[in-house]
Amino acid sequence: MRWLTRSAALLACTALAVTPVPAVAAPADASWQLTPTNTDARFRGLSAVSGRVAWAGGSGGVVLRTVNGGREWQRVDPPGAAELQFRDVHAFDERRAVVLSIGEGAASRVYRTSDGGRTWQVAFQNPDPEAFYDCLTFFDSRNGIALSDPVGGKFRILSTSDGGQSWKVLSDKGMPPALDKEAGFAASGQCLVSSGGRDAWFATGGGARSRVFHSADRGNTWRVSESPLAASESAGTFGVAFVGRRHGIAVGGDFANVAGPSTVALTGDGGRTWRAGAQQLGGYRSGVAVPPTRPWTAIAVGPTGSDVSRDGGRSWTRFDDGSFDTVDCAWDGACWASGERGRIAKLGR
Repeated sequence: MRWLTRSAALLACTALAVTPVPAVAAPADASWQLTPTNTDARFRGLSAVSGRVAWAGGSGGVVLRTVNGGREWQRVDPPGAAELQFRDVHAFDERRAVVLSIGEGAASRVYRTSDGGRTWQVAFQNPDPEAFYDCLTFFDSRNGIALSDPVGGKFRILSTSDGGQSWKVLSDKGMPPALDKEAGFAASGQCLVSSGGRDAWFATGGGARSRVFHSADRGNTWRVSESPLAASESAGTFGVAFVGRRHGIAVGGDFANVAGPSTVALTGDGGRTWRAGAQQLGGYRSGVAVPPTRPWTAIAVGPTGSDVSRDGGRSWTRFDDGSFDTVDCAWDGACWASGERGRIAKLGR
């Protein structure tokens, strides 16, 4: 969202989803365990590979990698990126990762590494001054898409089919028109998410209404539905996340009023319709994730704290008061969170 970036207030989307299986409670005494990063960068980009491996992207062009569960973080910044803001990361393993920087024109870039960050390739540098890329997602190890704020009245989708080595802009013929001032929030790398090999969703705000877009063909065509979350220049749906194709949760709020109410929205039909959750969160939330090993458990984070749901987003319990911008959970159930002042934590007991 370009006009928020100018005021240094950019934030992004997050959401989570669940599959209809018996609930498995997260440990009652779980808490965030901070790890030593030795930097004060703000990390809005995060990718959890496992309990041992994670990557983070942040302000000042900083990229970090750990391969020992957060005991040590290696700084692996792309060269010449000190002026960039890395807002999204997708890591395939401890060696291969893709990072996205945001901004107008050439500031929006995609970097790729295949050697653990020792060297980086500039896989994409935005040539269009009207485009502003917010976030990216991958369906598998080869196919992925990235989202730009509207260009010519429609959101723009960038696509890769070779693991992020090269990218192309998709036709916007299958994209519904954007609302006036509508945009994605680049706050947590979760304004665009995917589930399975073809389905993707992105969330919006900034305009008169917040909405969620869904594609079932890797970003070529989209349908849009309204979210019950309130929208304004600084408010909307900040993220969506899905486990499976049907069950999802959206979270957000107003980043200009971080202590205000944050409404949760739920869907059971793949995002065709959304309903307000029965319980609100304790403030604006920019990130949310579902541990694959506990698909009815969800974790939401924001500047005023972290909340956990053990019933698919219907009810929530605050378990931490620290500030985080984003959260991600790996295939083995390990969950990580990151945010301001170099804060990166792992969920532990």
